[in-house]
Amino acid sequence: MENLVSLSLVAVYSAMGVYTISFILFTLDLAKRSAERPVPAAAQTSTVADVQTSTAAGAGSTTAVLEATEVTATEPSNGATRYQRAAFALAVLGFALHLGATILRGVAAERVPWANMFEFGLTATAMGMGVFLLVQFWKDVRYLGAYITGFTLLSLGIVTVNFYVDVVPLPPALQSAWLVIHVLVATLATAFFAIGAGLSIMQLLRSQREVRKVNALRFLDTLPGASTLESLAYRLNVVGFVFWTFTLIAGAIWAERAWGRYWGWDTKEVWTFIIWTLFAGYIHARATRGWRGDRSAWLAIIGFSAVIFNYTIVNIAFTGLHSYSGL
Repeated sequence: MENLVSLSLVAVYSAMGVYTISFILFTLDLAKRSAERPVPAAAQTSTVADVQTSTAAGAGSTTAVLEATEVTATEPSNGATRYQRAAFALAVLGFALHLGATILRGVAAERVPWANMFEFGLTATAMGMGVFLLVQFWKDVRYLGAYITGFTLLSLGIVTVNFYVDVVPLPPALQSAWLVIHVLVATLATAFFAIGAGLSIMQLLRSQREVRKVNALRFLDTLPGASTLESLAYRLNVVGFVFWTFTLIAGAIWAERAWGRYWGWDTKEVWTFIIWTLFAGYIHARATRGWRGDRSAWLAIIGFSAVIFNYTIVNIAFTGLHSYSGL
């Protein structure tokens, strides 16, 4: 068992090293995009039209066609740069190491690897990175690479240095199948909320650039528009909300099995409900009250901030029936 625990830690630190390089390359990609000026759609259309007109003019148009083609070729592309491709490949490698570390921890403990704060942080960050990679099959959101690798790297560093505990037997209340169901769904919800928050942050930056026409952060021009980012964030947060709703219900059922009551106003229970209320308000306000744009983005970010508060401050500073941090 000790060998597996040691291998798990080696895999964790290896994943952090790979994530560091990936984060740097994603950041360089954003810097490169900021240094370039994307070709406006109107200008591209105009260039194509000029080329077609020149072609129709006859033999004397060859020079004009070559000149127009040269101008188009020298403009920067808004597609994936070599930095982004390399960074994404390293993110996949980091995730493989991260997932391996999580599995090794579970095998060493002979149970699911999320029974204390360190293990939950290890699993939740792996889940977040996994969801980010899987989302690429639906939408290309690699522009969130710096955000997700940076957040994962920072979180892994904090939980490994500050929250690490050795493998210990489970207390009686955690010896239940609901540990698998309840916490697994909670990590999935956290992963979707994290990516939704990243999209909301990008939405706010994009919106400010569209309104104020500032010259800084020009890489934002290569991103989808603020309304598109808002729509993507909304869809991911809805998925997260469904998972969090199930987390709340499963937690109540587990509480009845463990403590003989469905709800007892324990600090952890209260904050789980607060998070549910925040995202329920976000979805309801956006769907029925017309809360679009910046207000919608801020609600999503506040909701995810509450998730982080629930994991850190509530687990560390408050005592109650859910005091299973292992610290």
